[in-house]
Amino acid sequence: MAYSLITLEHAKSPISEAYRTLRTNVQFSSVDSEIKKIMITSSGPREGKSSTIANLAVSIAQTGKSVIVIDADMRNPTQHKLFGLDNGQGLSVALLQDQDYRKYVKETAVPGVMVLTGGPIPPNPAELVGSKRMKGLIEEFSQEYDMVLIDTPPIIAVTDAALLVQDVDGVILVLAAGEVNKDYALRAKEQLDKVGARILGAVLNKVDMKTNEYYYYYEYHGSDDTTKKKHKGHKGR
Repeated sequence: MAYSLITLEHAKSPISEAYRTLRTNVQFSSVDSEIKKIMITSSGPREGKSSTIANLAVSIAQTGKSVIVIDADMRNPTQHKLFGLDNGQGLSVALLQDQDYRKYVKETAVPGVMVLTGGPIPPNPAELVGSKRMKGLIEEFSQEYDMVLIDTPPIIAVTDAALLVQDVDGVILVLAAGEVNKDYALRAKEQLDKVGARILGAVLNKVDMKTNEYYYYYEYHGSDDTTKKKHKGHKGR
């Protein structure tokens, strides 16, 4: 699988413009209250949540804001691959060690974007994600960065994402329209509703195989705004 940051490598492409649209919609979703801590999840695997987070982070940083990406998908960490970072130490180690969280944060090649990689896969990821230390880590980073983006496992598969809902300002659900059926997508939304999630919107990824090219369909649903775009892109996790 190839990993790339489209918003960095092809800043003028239609897909980068779609991420800028997503960025704008996220900003406009905070009319009544500040949105700084965002969790991004999916209904199932390989729906594009990790690449969505990484590219959204780059897009936000391009406006001059500081962003930290936390890879809380410790069952299948991916952010280190997207940003080309070492994953020897990361979130799993930071939550176990009684040391400053900053020690484990890594700089990226993108000005304004920092990453706390997932680290070695632990035997108890749900316990770590639901710990008081995790809550403290998120809160501390929210004081230091303009935006905190958290990559979590699929909401239906495991409890990790549900455990973080109360610690963030909002949730974005990523769905692969060409792969997930309607009932499964609704189940993911219902799961988020049950734990009191504030759903900011959904990113809909639909892959259409035409002339051996990949097409992305992004649809962001906010409370008062809907934006839809179709464009060429790459297939990512």
